[in-house]
Amino acid sequence: MNKPADAIPFTLDGVRTGVRLCLPFVPGYFLFGAAVGALAAQKGLTFAEALLMNAIVCAAASQMVALEMWRADWTWLHVLAVGGVAAMVNLRFVLSGASLRPWLSPVRAGFVYPALGVLTDGAWAASIRYNAEGGRDFGVLAGSSVFLWLTWITAGVPGYWLGALVTNPRAFGLDLLIVFAFTATLVPILKRTRQFMPFAVSGFVALAVSYLSPGYWFIAAGAIAGALAAAFKTPKAAP
Repeated sequence: MNKPADAIPFTLDGVRTGVRLCLPFVPGYFLFGAAVGALAAQKGLTFAEALLMNAIVCAAASQMVALEMWRADWTWLHVLAVGGVAAMVNLRFVLSGASLRPWLSPVRAGFVYPALGVLTDGAWAASIRYNAEGGRDFGVLAGSSVFLWLTWITAGVPGYWLGALVTNPRAFGLDLLIVFAFTATLVPILKRTRQFMPFAVSGFVALAVSYLSPGYWFIAAGAIAGALAAAFKTPKAAP
């Protein structure tokens, strides 16, 4: 098979490896899809609109937050607020993409950007671990990203119709799926970095702000606090 760059192979074996590494995420995606589908149905979105949102946004956490802020009467100010909160939730993908650059910098942009456009936390976690263990096949990232993207779109089908029957997702604990999903992503990161303090500071500040201030300011507060904690903790390079 053709290679997107001489230094980085792209093989069908790599694609299959990417799919295999992401199989453990599939049950969670379908359960999470039920939670998002329940909110989408309750907010009055049509089936086509919910499916299109899954395909274009493909970011369960920001979709969940945006749907919780959904309203029948929209103003431009509210549109900007929903877009801003969704952008804050998804800023983690900026760092996710940056962490892949040392591996994928030789690959042409026309190959990398489509895969990054549908990058999810599960695909990133599987791919970055594969690369940390010495793997270099770009097919792993492409395969895992596209596979989980298609899985998320597919999860929206039963999720919307079955989720529409769930009048109160919190009664079934579906709102906790977002916690489980990020915890599953966080554990391998902590094992690799061993820097617990920034995550602890971020969580503490976010929790405190969520009790002290209404709305979603705790997202920005937690992210900024964690970033500052990491910046102060990281030793400066010698001149």
